[in-house]
Amino acid sequence: MSITSDTDLSGMQAVSEAVGITLKKMREYATPGMSTRELDEYGGKLLNELGAKSAPRLTYGFPGWTCISLNNEVAHGIPSENKILKEGDLLNIDVSAELNGYWGDNGGSFVIGNDIYNHNPLVNASKQILQKAINEIRGGVKIADVGHLIETAAKKMGYRVIRNLVGHGVGRSLHEEPKEIPNYYDRMNKNRFRKNSVVAIETFISTKASYAYDMGDGWTLVTNDGSFVAQHEHTIIVTDGKPVILTAANEIWA
Repeated sequence: MSITSDTDLSGMQAVSEAVGITLKKMREYATPGMSTRELDEYGGKLLNELGAKSAPRLTYGFPGWTCISLNNEVAHGIPSENKILKEGDLLNIDVSAELNGYWGDNGGSFVIGNDIYNHNPLVNASKQILQKAINEIRGGVKIADVGHLIETAAKKMGYRVIRNLVGHGVGRSLHEEPKEIPNYYDRMNKNRFRKNSVVAIETFISTKASYAYDMGDGWTLVTNDGSFVAQHEHTIIVTDGKPVILTAANEIWA
């Protein structure tokens, strides 16, 4: 969507704050011994208290309030009583929601407890690359150039990007134009970021794999080679200068 009024701005600020706070509190709540279902129920309770409705549940009938992906799961992981968090696990939480007709989206990967498997370098790379990419976005910048920046930065750090998971426009629905904001350089993509538009920018930084695959449950995407992937995502407003980060409440850079 494009921000054309104060009503649009306040609406996007409200839903983005809701998903940001929910992600932050879920990250703080997650501990070894907890099931991903328990963590998801906590997230659902937070969204409800904030007056927001789960976007994946509302839009796609997803079997959870939030997407929670564990270890080699890349995205869209289904919360389960059988998935128990353990010390050193790599966990990703993606929280998106609707509030008063506006939609916000954010996500982040982090390590449960002590980093005994050395996942933090990957997590930190994903955070840093997202920050670097967002800092380059303004009206008129080619979407392909930001994808090139993300891919190049990942390679310099010894990582790859997942090529079939992308950022997207957001605002009046969960996925809007531009439908694809890739993590890599696509020379065929001639689209540019538009001033006042709202987009969800996300990184999918991988230790080895370049693609994610359906594990067979119709939702969860995984690597097929044992790779780990870290994802971080902010909803932003594109301006002539520095973007407005609507989901800053998630404190993924804190």
